[in-house]
Amino acid sequence: MYRIAILGCENSHATHFLKVLSEEKYPDVKVVGIFSEETDAAEKLSERFSVPILPAYDAPVKEVDGVMITARHGDNHYKYAKPYLSRGIPMFIDKPITCSEEEAVAFMRDAKANGVRLCGGSLCATLEETLKLKAAREGGALGEIRGGHVTAPIQLTSVYGGATFYAQHLIEIMTAIFGESVTAVCAKAEKTSLSFLASYEDGFNVTGQYVEKGKYYTASVYGSESMQAETLTVTGGNFMDEMYALLCGGEMQKSYESFIYPVFVMNAILRSTESGAWEAVREIRL
Repeated sequence: MYRIAILGCENSHATHFLKVLSEEKYPDVKVVGIFSEETDAAEKLSERFSVPILPAYDAPVKEVDGVMITARHGDNHYKYAKPYLSRGIPMFIDKPITCSEEEAVAFMRDAKANGVRLCGGSLCATLEETLKLKAAREGGALGEIRGGHVTAPIQLTSVYGGATFYAQHLIEIMTAIFGESVTAVCAKAEKTSLSFLASYEDGFNVTGQYVEKGKYYTASVYGSESMQAETLTVTGGNFMDEMYALLCGGEMQKSYESFIYPVFVMNAILRSTESGAWEAVREIRL
């Protein structure tokens, strides 16, 4: 039996995971408890799914084989993970992995030192349409890649970390399609939108358009011979499959650097909205 705790269960993702687990697709996984600093959220889920409420996020540290951290605010992710890292157990970390670059590096250094295998981030990177566009870019039929465009929702003034709360979705779509070689970004925020230009080292630019509380995701790839555009169908997805594979001893699917790469792009975008200038995507040094 694999014992897990869900920490930060105010997020709807926690509800999703508890629902999936209640359907007995993973009969050898047991939720030993849930925790949230928003007690109402924990109480509602406890009543609905008959799971215990933990008195503190580190309460079951010696009792679990894995943790799923689904806190809405990215500032809580490393904090919640830290007591468990020395045990080397697998973890799911929701988006954004962290809000700051400094905390992202500290988190990954701790995880790497303890052999902690991680999954999480944004499911948008694995959507059918995202993968279609990735294949189109790599397949050569579009010709030499000249650029692209991605649109996704944002909540610029969210109480859960402002723009960081939703920013990772668009970034993971972009990097899934075009790769992780953004050298610099130039961004501008308006009242209900945020636009940016991402410069790739391969000699093309990708434009990003965040729309305040939008409901749609789109992406396009432009080549010298043709182009391809998709409206992304955002489904609930299921990171539980990947988490279960880690519980069973499976390998981490990304490097530690790739896992936090969106945090570095996100922070370059936010710096650019403040400076009004191009901002470099900083090198990740673990």
